[in-house]
Amino acid sequence: MLMKIVMMGSGGVGGFFGARLAAAGADVHFVARGAHLDAMRTQGLTIEGPVPLHLPKVQATEDPSSIGTADFVLIGVKLWDTTTAIERIRPIVGPDTCVISFQNGVLKDRYLRDAFGGSRIMGGVAYMATAIDRPGVIRQTGPMQRLLFGEFDGTSSDRGRRLLDAALKGGIAAELSPNIQREIWQKFVFLVGLSGTTTTMRKTIGPIRENAQTRAFLRDVMQEVVAVGRAHGVDLPADYAEQRLALVDNVAYDMTSSMHHDLDHGNRLEVRWLSGGVVELGIAEGVPAPLNRAIADILALHASGVVK
Repeated sequence: MLMKIVMMGSGGVGGFFGARLAAAGADVHFVARGAHLDAMRTQGLTIEGPVPLHLPKVQATEDPSSIGTADFVLIGVKLWDTTTAIERIRPIVGPDTCVISFQNGVLKDRYLRDAFGGSRIMGGVAYMATAIDRPGVIRQTGPMQRLLFGEFDGTSSDRGRRLLDAALKGGIAAELSPNIQREIWQKFVFLVGLSGTTTTMRKTIGPIRENAQTRAFLRDVMQEVVAVGRAHGVDLPADYAEQRLALVDNVAYDMTSSMHHDLDHGNRLEVRWLSGGVVELGIAEGVPAPLNRAIADILALHASGVVK
């Protein structure tokens, strides 16, 4: 029996990984909207980039309830759509359905756990450089693509192995992680630093890492995330922010964040769940995060986007 996988959100995350899973024979259903949905229905789904792929026909809908009970629901919507996405997938989440968020941040798993219970949730982290280039087309702008997922209690489950097998068959660089909570926070540290600095300074990472003052700011923003994570019991080294600076030095000079891109285009921002999430989680454990508070405050007037 084919494994039914629902991609809740079919943009850079859901579109790319869903296409790879479908190409390998999984029963993949894409949830999309607007022109992207229309194009997928009429032209299929195309991945452009280092390993191109065209699926002439895909299963795509705007209404998740029409799909039926899923084995896996993989969430890739923007963070501000999380609450709406949770309500829309309720009809397809059965007793044995597994829900995995590959969104940014750490608060999203709390929302899923509250909605569906811990037994239905696995943790996930996605790494890729992709975006909707035009309706029906996902463009991958670099070779990096990696998918990590795992049980929050560290066990190796049958459902995790089933999803891993499907992902590997699709050519996805997938791994089952025995410590997915740490993986999620490791990405969070880097992402909060990258998004917060590039968006408030409106520069790519190159100039930021080369200027002593802004480099120190970036390091200290990440250090706040590390301190908050450690206070919540996450296994992060005390010097992890310094380790992340080494990664910063190795990325492309013109690398920026999706939040910086969203600001430039007048879109809504994920700052409420990134730097704002650091502040919220810090308050819960009595750990101050003044730099992340400053980032959230500076971007507050832009967080809802520009009404067009």
